[in-house]
Amino acid sequence: MRHIALAALLALGSVPAAEARNFTWAFNADVLTLDPHSSNNTFTNTFMGNVYEALVRHNDRIEIEPALAESWERTTPTIWRFNLRRNVVFHNGESFDADDVVFTWARVNSPGSMARGLLGAIKEVRKVDSHVIEIETHRPFPILPASITQFFIMDEGWSRANNATEAANLAGQQESGATRVANGTGPFRITERRPDERTVLEPHAGWWDRPVHNLTRVTFQPIRSAATRTASLLSGAIDANVEVPLQDIPRLLQDSRVQVIEGPELRTIYLGFDHERDELLYSDVRGRNPLKDRRVREAIYRAIDVNALVRTVMREKAWPAGMMVSPFLTGAPQDLNGRLPFDPDGARRLLAEAGYPQGFTVGIVCPNDRYVNDERTCQAIAAMLARVGIRLQLQSEPTAVWSRRTANRDFSIYLLGHAGLPLADSYSTLNEVLRTAGRTTGGLNYGRWSNAAFDALVERAAEAADETARRGFIRDALAIERAEIAHVPLFQQPIAWASRRGIDLRQAPDNRLRLWLVKVE
Repeated sequence: MRHIALAALLALGSVPAAEARNFTWAFNADVLTLDPHSSNNTFTNTFMGNVYEALVRHNDRIEIEPALAESWERTTPTIWRFNLRRNVVFHNGESFDADDVVFTWARVNSPGSMARGLLGAIKEVRKVDSHVIEIETHRPFPILPASITQFFIMDEGWSRANNATEAANLAGQQESGATRVANGTGPFRITERRPDERTVLEPHAGWWDRPVHNLTRVTFQPIRSAATRTASLLSGAIDANVEVPLQDIPRLLQDSRVQVIEGPELRTIYLGFDHERDELLYSDVRGRNPLKDRRVREAIYRAIDVNALVRTVMREKAWPAGMMVSPFLTGAPQDLNGRLPFDPDGARRLLAEAGYPQGFTVGIVCPNDRYVNDERTCQAIAAMLARVGIRLQLQSEPTAVWSRRTANRDFSIYLLGHAGLPLADSYSTLNEVLRTAGRTTGGLNYGRWSNAAFDALVERAAEAADETARRGFIRDALAIERAEIAHVPLFQQPIAWASRRGIDLRQAPDNRLRLWLVKVE
């Protein structure tokens, strides 16, 4: 009650200055949209998880816990019953009930939605009574609770009144009434939104949960320049930076006023290829697509010295990846994480066998502000591939541009990362990134790789009630993708955050800042 009273007083401008706990933090890019269903960008989803809520959530230990649903049970192999939390209100004061869940399910399935790919196992969401809903899956799906942690619930009445009944198509640069304003049930409400400048949040006084935080005002500032973010932290202009450049860590550690928090992230950084087009959009090869040839993909793999990338670009703070899922994800087969040897001579032989003895030119699309040292990673890869005759034309762009290009498949080779979220399970990457692209599968399979045997194993993994059997299907599926060299896994990137001392950020392996857990002394 003290927190609720404090938030109410703050709204009236009557909180004494000594009690205020303002918190300003920075990231290297802005939130892409406030529409909770228009993006599958990890940072955007992370940010919006402080504003909107799902039926269940992951805590900072990556464990499933209740959120808008108090409890749930599996009543048949394909039907789950969720008992909704009572006395929950949206930021505009409207009550939450089963109608909002059913409405949100319909919205998630609207044409512009990027969230439906995360919920492809679901056949129907239906109301039982005002605070009970059932979720029916197409087939048995034992990990359903983990799959709905980003099923962000919207208020039906507010959405209809604000022309937001359908998700805005971010790739098509469309907007809806929910693109620039928000109305969730989460611990914070957005009070100001200035794209690419700042977004201001204040505690939701009517939040159902007991907040750990002691914040009264939160300001998020996107700061693209790494040097500026570091300088802003050192000068006191911001309180925390959740995207610390690795090269700045020694400098930050020298300042007694600053703390650096480091740890491994679940995200695997990889190269993807255009597997579908018969002629590449960006290449000097005409009439065919060299990336469809496994020998060419293996040549690219063997020409990249990942240990050198880890040593020089990532400053020994990354982990070489031999498969497309992090070994820290649930279900990941540890024995498949070894890499093929770095072998530039073998790469040249493979290119010659494939009919490219002189190599060829091809474009690569990379972000320059999305991942840790992403542009430098692409530059280093370009130098390595040049030594075997593959001349990369680097197209390096800000996240907003790069995201649209990859979503619209405007590339030949691309750099991307995936953390196995929101499930924190290997299945998430298999289903979203590697599975054949369909209405509810392969939403991030931008290169359009497709393998029927792989798809069948992923389907069996989805349905397996026995965990040992499920892990076996995951392993066999990953072995197929690995043998095909459908992608080139590079490394798992590190998490590096920094803040002024006296701030508890609760860093977690999913690299999500949970504002409701942040405490400022």
